[in-house]
Amino acid sequence: MSDEKSKVTDKASEIAKNIWLAGVGAYGKAVEDAQGRLEKVSMEPPKLFRDLVKAGSALEDDAREALETTAAARSSVEERINRVRENFHMQRPARIEDLNALHKKVDKLTRKVDKLGKALAEQSIAKETAGRKTAATKKSGARPSSRAATKKKAPTKKVTTRKQTTTRAKSTTSKRKT
Repeated sequence: MSDEKSKVTDKASEIAKNIWLAGVGAYGKAVEDAQGRLEKVSMEPPKLFRDLVKAGSALEDDAREALETTAAARSSVEERINRVRENFHMQRPARIEDLNALHKKVDKLTRKVDKLGKALAEQSIAKETAGRKTAATKKSGARPSSRAATKKKAPTKKVTTRKQTTTRAKSTTSKRKT
């Protein structure tokens, strides 16, 4: 048994020795490679430095052009905005009071338009009923008596002419301006 133990220990020590030698060989190879690269780099620093300087100057030029383009675009946009403000006389921002006043004016105009629409609708309904009554009397062939006709007539409303309507619109417009 001792013979077998010695064989196993000899084999284990041989394996350990081989592992150790492989590690030392890898270290030696790495050192040689590093020294080779160091010698190569030490011979080429001026070329490497010049390449880096060229790349840096190209990037600097590109950055300056981009900065100038951006500044020009920004000033162009600001000039356009200023021109638009001058065209619309908007030198100051809108205040809440101004907006409320505009809302009130719009509401007032909306109510007026609604009233006019209702008046027009009532007029067209009155005309239709008047037209039906005259058509019915024509079909019957008999004329209604004057007393019966006065009872059946719809109440008449004051009809404003187009000229009166435009005059009123002009007067309300002139009131708003002041």
